[in-house]
Amino acid sequence: MTEAYIYDAARSPRGKGRKDGSLHEVTSVALSAQMLNAIKERNDLPATGIEDVIWGNVTQVMENGGCLARASVLLSDFDQSVPGLAINRFCASGMEAVNLVANQVKAGAGEAYIAGGVEMMSRVAMGSDGAAMAVDPRLAMGENFMPQGVSADLIATEYGFSREDCDAFAAQSQDRAAKAWEENRFAKSIVPVRDQNDLIILDRDEYMRPGTTAEDLNKLKASFKDMGEVMPGFDAVALMKYPHLEKINHVHHAGNSSGIVDGATALLIGSKEYGEKHGLTPRARIRATAKIGSEPTINLTGPVPVTKKILADSGMSINDIDLFEVNEAFAAVVLRFLQAFEVDDAKVNVNGGAIALGHPLGATGAMIIGTLLDELERSDKEVGLATLCVAAGMGAATIIERV
Repeated sequence: MTEAYIYDAARSPRGKGRKDGSLHEVTSVALSAQMLNAIKERNDLPATGIEDVIWGNVTQVMENGGCLARASVLLSDFDQSVPGLAINRFCASGMEAVNLVANQVKAGAGEAYIAGGVEMMSRVAMGSDGAAMAVDPRLAMGENFMPQGVSADLIATEYGFSREDCDAFAAQSQDRAAKAWEENRFAKSIVPVRDQNDLIILDRDEYMRPGTTAEDLNKLKASFKDMGEVMPGFDAVALMKYPHLEKINHVHHAGNSSGIVDGATALLIGSKEYGEKHGLTPRARIRATAKIGSEPTINLTGPVPVTKKILADSGMSINDIDLFEVNEAFAAVVLRFLQAFEVDDAKVNVNGGAIALGHPLGATGAMIIGTLLDELERSDKEVGLATLCVAAGMGAATIIERV
C-alpha cells in the first residue's frame, strides 16, 4: 500500500469570533481560498496539481452551505478542474478531512490532495443549522441529549475534577500559548490573513489572554449552572443516565472552555511519487487514523476510546507516542485523557490549546495535526498523536511520524 505523506501545513491566525474580531469581514470562502493559495504558492504547485480538496466545516448553512469546498477552489488560484468535497464530523471535521485524504492516497485513489477546514463563528453562529440532535424530540429525548457545556461538567463530576483543577489547566494553556508565540513556534504554519485590498489584517492569534492566572479564572461565574439546574434543567437529564451521582458540579466557564473564533487551515498530503515529481520533501507520514462512537449524553469522552482503538489497530502503546495534541474543548476533556492514560502533562498540548487560542470548529482537527507536526520538528521528536472529542458522542484520532 502507498504511504501518505504530509508535505505542508498552513493555517490562519485565529480571530476573535465576534463582530468586532479582526476576521469578521472576511467570508468563509475567502479565508478558505487564501489557505488554498498559500499551499499552492509555498509549494510551487501547478493549478491542476491536486486530485481534490476535502474541506471540513460544521455549520453548513448560509455562506457556509452549498459545498463550501468547491466554492473555495473556484475562488482560489487552482484550476476549475480541481473538485471539492465539504464534510461534517462536527469538531473533528478538519481531522476527518485529513484522515479521508490519507486513506485515499494510501489506496491509490489520486496522488495528492489538500485537506483542512474552516469556521467563521463570527459570521455563521454555532447551532444556527438547527441540528436534529437538539430539536427532534424523539432523538433528543431518546438519547438524553445535553448541551456540551453540561456534558463537560458531567465529565468533571464523574471523574473527579474540581473547579480548581480546571482553572489551573486553563491558566497553563494560556501560559504555554503565550510562550509559543514569544518563541515564534507557529511561524512555519501561520499565513497572515489579507483583506480585499491585499492588506494584512491579522497575523497573530488574537483570542489569547496572556498572564491569565487560576486566581483570575476563579472569579468567573460557572457558565452552565443555570442551564443545568434551572431551565431547561439538563442536570436532571444527566442524572437519569448517571443515577449514581448525587448532583452535577458546574465547573466550566468562559475561561476554561474553548474560545469561539474564526480560522482556517490546509494541509498538502500526497504520495512519495508526488513529492518526487514536484520537488517536495515530505515532513511526516500519516501512520494511522481512527474514529469511534461514544456515549452521547456525556458526549465528550471520545478521545479516550479512540486513542485506545488507534493504538490497538497500529500495534502501538501509549509509550510509543512522543507528543500529544488533545483538543481543549473544555478543561475536563483533557484532564480525563491525562487521567485515563497517566500521560506526562509535559507531552500534551505543549504550546497551549483551544482554551487559549480558540476552537474554529471545522478547522481545529486539521490545525492540531499541523501544530503537532511543527512541534515534533522543533523539539526533534518522532511520533505524535492528535485527537478530539466530537459532538453527539464520537472521537477521532491521527498518528503521524516524522520522516
